[in-house]
Order: sequence, then structure tokens, then C-alpha cells
Amino acid sequence: MVAKTFGSAVAGVDASLITIEVNVGQGTSFYMVGLPDSAVKESQQRVESALKYLGFRMPRQRVVVNLAPADIRKEGSAYDLPIAMGILQASEQVHFPYLDQYVIMGELALDGRLRPIKGVLPIAIEARKKGFKGFILPQENAKEASIVNSLDIISVETLEQAVAFLQGEVDITPLVTDTRELFYHSIDAHEHDFADVQGQENIKRAMEIAAAGGHNVIMIGPPGAGKTMLAKRLPSILPPLTLQEALEATKIHSVAGKLGKHASLLAQRPFRSPHHTISDVALVGGGGHPQPGEISLAHHGVLFLDELPEFKRTVLEVMRQPLEERKVTISRAKLSVDFPANFMLIASMNPCPCGYYNHPEKECVCGPGIVQRYLNKVSGPLLDRIDLHVEVTPVHFEEMTSTRKSESSAEIRKRVIIGRERQKIRFENHSEVFCNAMMPSQLVKEICQINAAGNALLKTAMERLGLSARAYDRILKVARTIADIAESEDIRVEHLAEAIQYRSLDREGWAG
Repeated sequence: MVAKTFGSAVAGVDASLITIEVNVGQGTSFYMVGLPDSAVKESQQRVESALKYLGFRMPRQRVVVNLAPADIRKEGSAYDLPIAMGILQASEQVHFPYLDQYVIMGELALDGRLRPIKGVLPIAIEARKKGFKGFILPQENAKEASIVNSLDIISVETLEQAVAFLQGEVDITPLVTDTRELFYHSIDAHEHDFADVQGQENIKRAMEIAAAGGHNVIMIGPPGAGKTMLAKRLPSILPPLTLQEALEATKIHSVAGKLGKHASLLAQRPFRSPHHTISDVALVGGGGHPQPGEISLAHHGVLFLDELPEFKRTVLEVMRQPLEERKVTISRAKLSVDFPANFMLIASMNPCPCGYYNHPEKECVCGPGIVQRYLNKVSGPLLDRIDLHVEVTPVHFEEMTSTRKSESSAEIRKRVIIGRERQKIRFENHSEVFCNAMMPSQLVKEICQINAAGNALLKTAMERLGLSARAYDRILKVARTIADIAESEDIRVEHLAEAIQYRSLDREGWAG
């Protein structure tokens, strides 16, 4: 007898339907075909042990398990449960009248219990798209799958429970989650707040501008000046995620297995802070079975690279293309997958190896040329993609001990949202541009027009400060963002003046 069950395979951040066909006939061998990897092939032992533990038997006949379509590679242990169901149906030990109405996924323990799996959210989305009634899966993944509406999410703890449900002996109430209520209830629950930061008003201002225009930022300052503290608070002033953005970010974390047990929809923007020993594959994604890297896990959020010059040169260079295209393409011999990577890059670094170059009180002990060599570890093309260069100075004792209440993230966020709303209207006819930082050169010329006084100021600044040509467009983009925060239609001279001061590393002689 031939039985069919349905599962799913995840490639990139999307899933495709897999049909598991089981045929039990004359013979004594067990065959599994359809490009299974080692983890899928090993399911024979897990399935056999689980069936015997629950009082069923593994057929001592010729069993053929086909995972179709046969040209898609099947990976992981999540096919255990549908294979077990197919064997029970094909060997006529049980009868499942509604087996074809459900997508079934789950890893079996030897005693029949179910263990959680990866990629549940894209699988649930695909199941709904293909018109299935429901999705049977491990209990620990149920909350994540319940984000998808119009699909019965049947959570089970054991193989025995799944069998009883499909036979109609047990009624399991589908898990229902009000996605919108869950999302909007958690949207403002930030762990960090700018109200905790004493002093550093100029850096907070730079962070506000970066958030409003989607600009990348690099902070240069001595150890202990507060660079990491400020970076961690940036997500709290970014505009709230939309429901669509939250779904996109959750899909990526689901595929990577980063959501954790009983996790649901991501409500806050991701903040990723990889260590400087990270490899290029771990940063941008890849591997034999392509998985999303840190830049994709930071999609719609912030990627923070602390101690930027300590990262390997090859690791930093692979970010250049994703920073421009907002996605990364992983190509292999038999497949190519796209992972979204629309993130804000926040980097921090010391000005020199000892950390005290340009320090107002401590003396730098680095020899001649050392500072420049240290800065040269970060390539020009990468710096070219960073709009704001901010010098961070130590906080004075008076500011640290001040009782004056600092401005909260909620107050700053209101101004950021005003700026983003203006950009949303401005770029409504440009499908690939969502904020000022994403403007191409042609659009900069069209939108960032300045008057004669502004033009004269910019010319003088470029000549006297020795600003490079690449700084020109960046200054105009940042000035446009400053004008948006101020709710100004035009870029005024004061907006340009403020934007010019955020190009520290472009100044000739900055590093001696």
C-alpha cells in the first residue's frame, strides 16, 4: 500500500512543499530516496525505536520512502514525524482519514516524544498558501507557527498524541494567537533607554539623525567613553517595526533557529553585535546548507561592530555589496538563495592602538605613523558607505553626577518618526528607496538642492577642511535628514553646517 504525507523544505527564507510517499510491499529492505542527507537517512532508527516504544511495529517488508520532488535536497531531522505517519498508514496499522489535509513536521526522540525544529514560520506560511487545513508540529514551535492566521496549528508532545489526533480519537484545540494584539503590546518594550545616558548630547544628536535617515555611523573615541552604551540604545529610537517588517525579520530568525523555545513574533528591531573573531561566512551567511549570517539576522535592525579595526579585513570587505544592495546572494553549484540584509551599520573604534589619540587629558603613546596605520585597517570603500563619523569624548565628572534628567528614547523617537514620515511621502514613487541614506547620486542632485549661501559654505568647508569628494553626497544626505527632523522643506545653511561636522575621518591630517 502507498501512503502520502506532506512536509516542507526550507531554502533561504522560503519553504517549498515536500510530499513523503511510503510504499510497503514484498521484500525485507528499507530504502529512502529523494536526495536525503545523513540526518534524514538516520530517521529510520529514530522512527523504528519510537514506533516500538509506543506499541507499534516497524514493517519487516520492503519499505520505500520517497521525498518528492526528488531534485530538492532534504536536510535535517524534521521529517521523522511525517515518515512515521506514512509508515503507519502504508502498513495498515492505523487509518488516518484526514492525513492529506495537514502538513506534518517534527523530530522524534527514541521514546516517541517530539523535539523542536527550525524554520517553522516559513513552513506555516507555505502550508496556508497551498490550502492545507492545518499544521501538526512540536508543542515548543506552536506559538511561532500561530502567527500565521487561517491555519489550524495543532501542537503535539508525542507521536502517540499525533496518531490519536489524526485517527479522530483525541480532539486538540488549534492554537490561536491574535498577532496584531501581541505585536502592538510588545512594540515599545525596550530594554535600554537614552534616559540612562548622562551627557554626550552631541552623540545623542548624531544617533537621532542616523535613526531618522537610516544612515550608517562610525564612532571614534577612547575606551570607556560610552560608544557601546550609546549603540545599544539606538534601536529604542528607531521607528517601530511594521507588521510586515516584523514577519520578515521573524522568518530569518526562524530559519536560523534563533527564536528560542515558545518564541513568537519579533516586536523590536533586531540588534546584533558579533565578536571581532567572526568569520566572513558567519557574518554574511553561507555554508554547505546556506544559512543566514549576522547581517541578515540584523534585517530591519542594527548591526553593531565594536572595535572595527580588529575585524579581519576579508570579513569587513564582504559587507560592501550587501550594504549597497540591502541583500546578500549565496550561490552554490546546485542552488542560489537570497537573504535580505537591510540593516543600519553602527561601528565603533579607538582612534589608535593605545586608545588615547586626541584625548583631552591622557597622552597618546603611539609612535609616528602608528595612528594612520591603525585607521588604514578600515578600507576607504567601507568608510565610503558610512555617512556619519562621530568623535566621542569622555564624559566629565560633573555630567556623570548631574541630577538633570536626560531626554528619553520615546521623546527622541517622536522626532525620528516625523523625519521618516516626510521621507515616506518623498520617496513614494521610488520603490527601492525608503530613507535618505538610500538615495542614489542622481536623486541626491534632484532632492538635496541648496541655495547660494549653502553652496558657498560647502565649497569653503571642502577646501579648508580638506574633505574628500566622496564626502560631498554624504553631507547633502545628512543635511536633508537634519532638515526633515526640523520639518523644513529646504536645506538651510545651519543644516549643512551641522552635517559637515560629521565627516571627521575625511579631514586631511585628522590622524596626523
